[in-house]
Amino acid sequence: MRVSFGGSELTVNPASHAYRKRFQRVLDHIDAHLDEGLTLDGLSAVAAFSKFHFHRQFSEYLGVPVHQYVQLVRMRRAAYQLTFHDGVRIVELALACGYESHEAFSRAFRAATGASPSAFRERPDWRRLDETYEAINAIERGHMDQRHIETIEFPTTRIAAIEHRGDPRSIFATVRKFVDWRKRNGLSPSRSATYNVFYDDPRTTPPDAFRMDIAAAIEGAVEPNEHGVVEKTIPAGRCAVLRYVGGEDGLSRAIHHLYASWLPASGEELRDFPLFLQRVRFFPEVPDHEAVTDIFLPLR
Repeated sequence: MRVSFGGSELTVNPASHAYRKRFQRVLDHIDAHLDEGLTLDGLSAVAAFSKFHFHRQFSEYLGVPVHQYVQLVRMRRAAYQLTFHDGVRIVELALACGYESHEAFSRAFRAATGASPSAFRERPDWRRLDETYEAINAIERGHMDQRHIETIEFPTTRIAAIEHRGDPRSIFATVRKFVDWRKRNGLSPSRSATYNVFYDDPRTTPPDAFRMDIAAAIEGAVEPNEHGVVEKTIPAGRCAVLRYVGGEDGLSRAIHHLYASWLPASGEELRDFPLFLQRVRFFPEVPDHEAVTDIFLPLR
């Protein structure tokens, strides 16, 4: 079986591809049904695998047992909600994660993050969760529609931006400040497009030198504020745009595809402006696998 990939062709083992897709169905199902009872029998049926072998297959393929993976995804969602949703009660998160008591959930959350839910809410620290998630030998989640990398004329766009400078692992503190500014100024994501501007590659930049803007489209002026939000502009110009559907773990692969595969084959030259993203839909407002991100590569 041969599939098109950025203008070239790759050979794909049909059996391996089909096996991969069956596991992708399971991961998508888990993301979409986190509030429900997720049983081995039910998940094995989603994948159309024998219930007698599914647990071993899952553990060998992803590197962790099913129940551990489900708990990790639930804890990540709870951590996002604690960080960005001030009104959510911890007991509600406990029930959503399948725990019958606040105490049992708090113990599990502390084991996963190193902090109690209330302490995490005050000072979010994602390092342990991220390290655990990255350690899982997960299959590539999400997908890119390779046929729909388009060249467009991006219009001049005024943005309100908060500048994150430093370790990417501390970015949630910056995001939280920006979310608070948006709420105070009535610029919810449903009313104002959300952008990220990447000045550096986190894989090759020393953590203390990493730079990134978190931004929202604006029409009015940005008044002086205690959050450090300033007005900037994404300039007009040609861009290649790739729509990526899926979680954060696959986003870097989508960006890699643009640089490593599409750009050399396109004959295009890059313009002197950084790579930027528009977060069209994002976690936790939608399940991780349903997040939508448009990736823009500025062209001459």
